[in-house]
Amino acid sequence: MPRIRVPGLRKSSEVMSARLSKERVRLIEEIARAEKVDKSTVIDRALERYATEWKLERAVESYRDGSVTLVRAAEIAGISIWEMMDVLGRRKVQAQYDLEDFEEDLKTLGRD
Repeated sequence: MPRIRVPGLRKSSEVMSARLSKERVRLIEEIARAEKVDKSTVIDRALERYATEWKLERAVESYRDGSVTLVRAAEIAGISIWEMMDVLGRRKVQAQYDLEDFEEDLKTLGRD
């Protein structure tokens, strides 16, 4: 069976199956027609969007409960520190920054 190349997918891919309601299948087909792509591309894009949001939620919650630093939260989410600060601000997450962190930053800047 020949492989079809889908833009944006890695050269190596794996086939998976999933049980979907008829309503979801119809929606996927509708999106594929409207976007002029195949159903696999629609599903891949949806999963990528979900995975991105899942990583961001995980990062925010880990930062909120104090188990990770801002830098680590940004790494988990796959975004810059500035973007992470923006996300946390929009979600009104309290900064996890104390005197010890401030002193460490001063040392890093060479002002101890």
